[in-house]
Amino acid sequence: MKNCLKGLIILLVWFMQACTDHAIIDTFEATKNGNWSYDKPLRAQVDIQDINTPYHIYINFRHTDDYKYANVWVRVSVTNPDQQKNVQREEFQLAKPDGEWLGKGSGNLYTYQLIFKENYRFPKKGKYSFVIEQNMRDNPLKAVSDIGLRIEPAH
Repeated sequence: MKNCLKGLIILLVWFMQACTDHAIIDTFEATKNGNWSYDKPLRAQVDIQDINTPYHIYINFRHTDDYKYANVWVRVSVTNPDQQKNVQREEFQLAKPDGEWLGKGSGNLYTYQLIFKENYRFPKKGKYSFVIEQNMRDNPLKAVSDIGLRIEPAH
C-alpha cells in the first residue's frame, strides 16, 4: 500500500510539472470588430535574460470560419536592446488544399500557434520589441479575431 501511495505521489508531481507553462510571454489581443488593419499591429516587449537557452517563437492567430484565405502573410519587426531592427515577411498556411482548416476549432473560431523561429537564441540580454503586422492585400483583413505572440524555452 505504501509503495502504491508513493508511486501515486510521484506520478502526480510529475504530471503537475509537465503541465506547467514556461512561456515568457503568451498574448492574444483582440482586433477591432474582427478586422485587422495595417495601422493596428500587435506590439509586445520581452525581457530576455538567458541567452544560452534556445527559444521557440510563435505567432498566435485566431480567425473565424468567414476568413477567405488559406494563408496569412505577416511582417514581423524585432528591435534588439541596441535598437537595431530586423524585419521579416513570413507566410503561414492556415488550411489544407481541400479547404479544411489546420487550426484547433471551437465553434466557428480557429486558433493557431504559427512557428516563427525554432530553437532561436537571442544574441544579447535585454528588452526586445516585437511588432506584428498583417501583410495581405486586403485592408482591413476581415474575420481575424485575435493576434498574439508566444515565446517559450525550447526544452
